[in-house]
Amino acid sequence: MTTNPGTVRVPYTGAEKESLHASLDRHRDAVLWKLDGLDDEQVRRVMTPSGTNLLGLVKHLASVEYGWFCSTFGREVEPLWFDPFSEEDMSAGPGETTRQIVEFYGRARAAADRTLSELSLDDLGTSWNGTTVSLRWVLIRMVEETARHAGHMDIVRELIDGGTGDHRRG
Repeated sequence: MTTNPGTVRVPYTGAEKESLHASLDRHRDAVLWKLDGLDDEQVRRVMTPSGTNLLGLVKHLASVEYGWFCSTFGREVEPLWFDPFSEEDMSAGPGETTRQIVEFYGRARAAADRTLSELSLDDLGTSWNGTTVSLRWVLIRMVEETARHAGHMDIVRELIDGGTGDHRRG
């Protein structure tokens, strides 16, 4: 994981895989930055009628990374302690710590990155719903998914303490 969010740049003339991966990493780093400096109550604070909170979104993104990058391509996924196809996927339970979920996201990210480094964009896998997909499609899908939820997190973080943007400024 990047320790200085906002420093990953999509190369202006990079190859397709390199550019898509860099874009995903920028959004992944923004997701983690949204938790930076907040206490346990703040990262769990429900800020929308649907129950959206920062920590739940990180948990969801971790399970989705494992699902798309690992399960789809027959890679190992660590045993999940929750049902990723239920509401448990989008919320942090009372027994789940911030550290546990952030570390889970880190492991999911590392597993996804191994898949990205070992396969080509044209390699095919089978998704959870039986659809044949390429690694290229999955990478694009995950850039979209992560960017979408990073945007949700931006709004939630702004409502909590006014923090905005994709990385710490100055």
